[in-house]
Amino acid sequence: MITRKPPRSRKRTVHTVDMWTYGVPAALERGWNALVYDGPGQGQLLFVDRVVFTPTWERVVTPLVDWLTARSDADSRKIALTGLSMAGDLAPRAAAFETRIAALVAMPGCVEPWLGFPPEIRKILTPDKQQTNDIWNKEVVPELPPDAADVMKKRFEPFSVPAMLEARQGKLFTDFYTPANLIKALSITDVVGRIKAPTLVLDYEGEQFYPGQPRRMYDALTSPKDYLKLTAAQGAQLHCSPMAPQLHCEVVFDWLDQTLGP
Repeated sequence: MITRKPPRSRKRTVHTVDMWTYGVPAALERGWNALVYDGPGQGQLLFVDRVVFTPTWERVVTPLVDWLTARSDADSRKIALTGLSMAGDLAPRAAAFETRIAALVAMPGCVEPWLGFPPEIRKILTPDKQQTNDIWNKEVVPELPPDAADVMKKRFEPFSVPAMLEARQGKLFTDFYTPANLIKALSITDVVGRIKAPTLVLDYEGEQFYPGQPRRMYDALTSPKDYLKLTAAQGAQLHCSPMAPQLHCEVVFDWLDQTLGP
């Protein structure tokens, strides 16, 4: 989350280390303030406080906006919300309900995180918890190669405290039903149309997790909007363009400067 600083204010940065390269230096260089936070399902809130992702991300963002608007070194009229990776779903959800967001960037846009899992994984989920977990534990887990099991441990971590704790012990979670339903609940297809803020939707050539979803979000938006796909020719392919954070930031802040102005 970033805000324009008013005249003669000094720069302040609240940050987590992992997010530093995806916006904080670029924000400060361009005269923005930057606020980076651990939300539910991330960082300390997950691994220490044991709080998983929540579908109602506006409850996370609104207190942050309250905090920002009370400060003298932030321009409350120019608060931008950026969301990287899963936050390409969460940030738009927040912006659908938090009207003080002046600009939104989804990196990449995502409307249904559950579709980011392979079809053979999604079909495990049934309406019945016991049946679902029996399929998972008796039919799927015994056939999972070690590398696939490791991927599942990591991907389900932010949605289940038991899964996270079991992964710490090198074990694969046994309750598939509960985190799978939480992931499904993160769908924002029914609220994207509520977003009023100008929105930049990023996409990436070779996007591994949410292919096609950035365009779906862009098409569903009714607010002023732009769509940009970063490419392999730019060295910015794959989910969140991990090999080109500087280009990534340049694109985002060029758009923010143009959208919100000095």
